[in-house]
Amino acid sequence: MPHMTQRSRKLIGAFLLVGSIVLWSMLATWVYLLLPEGLPGLVLIVFFIAAGMGWVLPAMPLIKWMAKPDASQIKR
Repeated sequence: MPHMTQRSRKLIGAFLLVGSIVLWSMLATWVYLLLPEGLPGLVLIVFFIAAGMGWVLPAMPLIKWMAKPDASQIKR
């Protein structure tokens, strides 16, 4: 079975990243709508920071996979 090239991994990864960000934003919006009204501003700031940056940790392995060099580029 031939290995995927870095170019094809980047194409697939780009679509997966965009899709995961869309899903993450939908989830964050749903959670925000479940929050009770009248929360202090500091609590909301913490929520929005977590919601805004929360997609980064799950995306890191995908980005690492996308950046992996082709097998032909690895020196043996």
